[in-house]
Amino acid sequence: MDLGIRGKRGLVCAASKGLGRGCAEALAEAGVDLVINARTSEAITQTAYDIAAKYGVQVTPVAADITTPEGRAKVLEAVGQADILVTNAGGPPPGTWTDWDRDDFIRAIDANMLTAIALMQALVPGMMERGWGRVVNITSAAVRSPVPVLGLSNTARTGLTGFVAGMSRQVAGSGVCVNNILPGLHATDRAVSLDTAAAAQQGITPAEAAARRKATIPTGSYGEAADFGAACAFLCSQQARFIIGQNLLLDGGALNVTV
Repeated sequence: MDLGIRGKRGLVCAASKGLGRGCAEALAEAGVDLVINARTSEAITQTAYDIAAKYGVQVTPVAADITTPEGRAKVLEAVGQADILVTNAGGPPPGTWTDWDRDDFIRAIDANMLTAIALMQALVPGMMERGWGRVVNITSAAVRSPVPVLGLSNTARTGLTGFVAGMSRQVAGSGVCVNNILPGLHATDRAVSLDTAAAAQQGITPAEAAARRKATIPTGSYGEAADFGAACAFLCSQQARFIIGQNLLLDGGALNVTV
């Protein structure tokens, strides 16, 4: 399917690996020129080179921490204006609710809620003026079914979901579609981190922890970043013009829900 977005300009955050890279690759395959961001200069530069060489699009790497004002300013300067925005930032660490203090919550909210909002506030007005835009926020399946050990993430990402629910309807009339993708467990560093923590808590190996977790997923496996990226690219397509303020759950059927 031709997604109709060849020649558009997009920003994909945290794109050197994992789900962010999956999204960047899928958009590049559709012909989108990209600015991609990650904290490590070597990693994001190599990713940009690889994607540009493979898909023949322009890819500009920016090494910066997107969760800081300074990092966002650096990225936004490189972007100028964007037709497509994919927000993404690593989730806060797992833990126990009694161990977290105010500073822990503020860090989580800054990284996983306010960063995405700041990027939308910076780029969506321009999309509205031009009459076309797409925003995809990578959140978490935990906004549908909170995970006890991920209370910091539950809190911040659910807040972002509430913001998008209202804001997306306010900008839709200007041709801007804003949606969220809710990943379940995918074969990324996040899954490794969670499996390692579970293994230590349960006195088993990380491989055993992963096997137990996969057994709870109807597909019997973790998701793949490439498949996640394809879903993201579709939400950024011309064909997605009637999808507004939705939360697309990509979890292999792990959550048994009807709505």
